[in-house]
Amino acid sequence: MQHREPLDGVTVITLAVNLPGPLAAARLKSMGASVIKVEPPVGDPLEVATTAYYGELTAGQDIRKVDLKSEGGPKELDALAAEADILLTAMRPRAAAALGLPELIERHELVHVEIVGFAGDRADVPGHDLTYQAAHATLVPGTMPTVPVADVLGGEHAALEALAGLRQKEQLGAVGGIVKRVVLDEAAAWAAGPARHGLSSPGSHLGGGSPFYNTYPTADGHIAVACIEPHFAKALAEHIGTEEAVLEATFAEKPTAHWVDFAAEHDLPIEAVRTG
Repeated sequence: MQHREPLDGVTVITLAVNLPGPLAAARLKSMGASVIKVEPPVGDPLEVATTAYYGELTAGQDIRKVDLKSEGGPKELDALAAEADILLTAMRPRAAAALGLPELIERHELVHVEIVGFAGDRADVPGHDLTYQAAHATLVPGTMPTVPVADVLGGEHAALEALAGLRQKEQLGAVGGIVKRVVLDEAAAWAAGPARHGLSSPGSHLGGGSPFYNTYPTADGHIAVACIEPHFAKALAEHIGTEEAVLEATFAEKPTAHWVDFAAEHDLPIEAVRTG
């Protein structure tokens, strides 16, 4: 029997630039969807920021440059939409309305996954991952996040909502479009849950409060020690100790490679901390 991917036969049009939209489109592509990426004539800012990552996320997609504000642009988009199932956007609602997207969705009975920054009355307020994280206390003042969690989680939510929209059309057989909204501010709030409830906030169980779940300097780098379960903690205690000061001093005596080998030998969750 020929292998089929879950989204074989599904066509996605994405107008979404920057990060959450391309992440969602890449996820849908990985499940077998055909993706047509419609970019403005200047391209996607993500490509300017990081060409390699842009290439990774758009691999296998049909990339087209279309000026949606020109006379022929909307007609070209309409022709593409006539053969599509999902439209993915990442723009403020007023911008989508100005492009006539609500009418396009209805006319071609598409599942429209719209990625916006805020919900309700703030839907047209501008924002980015940094400001969403700031609003939900996942930033350490004076530092920059190494992972844009709101964007990444928002992209995953968008892919999930696309699947939910397809399922909804299948269940209801409804005529017309289905709109699924993904709010990046809400994605940031969702990601902040562990810290908000004291699981990973500074000094908490997963926030440095346990000597068995922390990072430690070695003779030539750092390691991450995640021996949080009792059997892991017991094994680490038997071999090294239970006090943070003892662990810190011991780990600092030998290079990272030694502790990676030590972890493999004793079946412990310890990894080298990579910095690039």
